[in-house]
Amino acid sequence: MAHPSDRVPLAERVEELLAAGGPLPIVSAGDPVLRRGIEPFDGQLEPALLARFVEALRVTMHAAPGVGVAAPQVGVGLRIAVIEDPAPVPDEVRVARGRVPQPFRVLVNPSYEPVGDDRAAFFEGCLSVPGWQAVVARHASVRLTGQDEHGRAVDEVFTGWPARIVQHETDHLDGLLYLDRAELRSLSSNEAMAERWAQPTPDAASAALGFELS
Repeated sequence: MAHPSDRVPLAERVEELLAAGGPLPIVSAGDPVLRRGIEPFDGQLEPALLARFVEALRVTMHAAPGVGVAAPQVGVGLRIAVIEDPAPVPDEVRVARGRVPQPFRVLVNPSYEPVGDDRAAFFEGCLSVPGWQAVVARHASVRLTGQDEHGRAVDEVFTGWPARIVQHETDHLDGLLYLDRAELRSLSSNEAMAERWAQPTPDAASAALGFELS
């Protein structure tokens, strides 16, 4: 049986969400909206409403806090995501993970393809799977194409941690969660991460938990 909100036009759904003010509620794994094919953005929200929705996504991302949030994570089935990463990490983490600051960006109808064959495996989490992290091997460099919130073309190569962020958020728009790509033997609670696996790389976790880094 469809949820009642599934039958509400997207613009009305967004207006309802924005009416409450403040950060938007983030849906958790198990909600069908995270697993559907998501509708490409093609003007379903008029410019002023799109701008308000983008700002609400930004507020929600900051409040969570996270470095990205996709529209399906707030119950809206549109191919829109936002990213931003101030990267407040120690130098050893920055070097090991390639984590560098990323300004606020809006990704509309994004898709990515790998650049080269290199992959990097690190612990990753998700606002829709609270309390847990797992190691995911992702492309070390990707070419991202799509548009920004003003309809301008985006065609950019991302490397290191920014590449991980755009892959994670674009995956949401394809109905994928990071767990679909994760090494499940690495699955760790946030408490275990803080106590055991806070190292810049997951090598120690790999040896202790018995999974391969690939």
